[in-house]
Amino acid sequence: MKRWMMAGLMAVLVFALAACGAQSNNESASGEISEGDNKIMFATDAAYAPMESMDKDKIVGFDIDFLAAVAKEAGINYEVKNTGWDSMLTLVQAGKEYQAGISSVSITDERKETYDYSSPYFESTNMILTKEGSPIKSALDLKDKKVAVQLGTTADTLMSDIMGKDSTSLKKFESNALALLELENSGVDAVVADVAIVKEYMKNNPDKKFTGILDKDNFGAEFYGILLPKGSELKAKLDPAIKTIIENGEYAKIYEKWFGEQPNTEILLNAAKE
Repeated sequence: MKRWMMAGLMAVLVFALAACGAQSNNESASGEISEGDNKIMFATDAAYAPMESMDKDKIVGFDIDFLAAVAKEAGINYEVKNTGWDSMLTLVQAGKEYQAGISSVSITDERKETYDYSSPYFESTNMILTKEGSPIKSALDLKDKKVAVQLGTTADTLMSDIMGKDSTSLKKFESNALALLELENSGVDAVVADVAIVKEYMKNNPDKKFTGILDKDNFGAEFYGILLPKGSELKAKLDPAIKTIIENGEYAKIYEKWFGEQPNTEILLNAAKE
């Protein structure tokens, strides 16, 4: 569900983006797990609360706590840096300075052409956010409305299919924060984004009188995975560790900390078998 760059970008642009991102965002989080192992560098886009965001100079969120538990179980020494989304994709694809990315990245067939993934670790879907009293009840009601999405997300893909990829009523922003601001300012009728993002926004802004709409008929379930370069040997360490923390209850503790409820771990374990 999370943001996506088209695989056909020219190589020069790819590495230009990577260089730009690497220079501009140096916030990091690290875990000293195993002496003697080379440090594994993870890239992220820390602008996606509650999954990953900045708390002053520290990266926090569900993904960050989840990665800490996985790394401890796998016995790997790692560091997470806030590179931004576009740069994360190019840096992980190159597989040199950064060996993995964790940033609410949905597992899709298109992305699998360019990247490998860890086993699934989070179930998500897109959600509609609109103002109270709106006639919007489903995704299909958005066809003739003005809608904001984050550029390159699966929300972008879904709404481009519904509204038409060249629709002038589909406004695409560099971040969900900007898309949400556009709704606040009545520049659009709705925002479409990940359910965790929409729920977090509504929780933190109860006075703004917004309504969240789940449309499972048109917005199906998706799963996040840790992003890896093609052929990465890291997958063999991550997957067993992910399975272990899901089965031993550590995953549920982290999930409840961030979302206040218990996860459906069975669906994650089944998805990993597919």
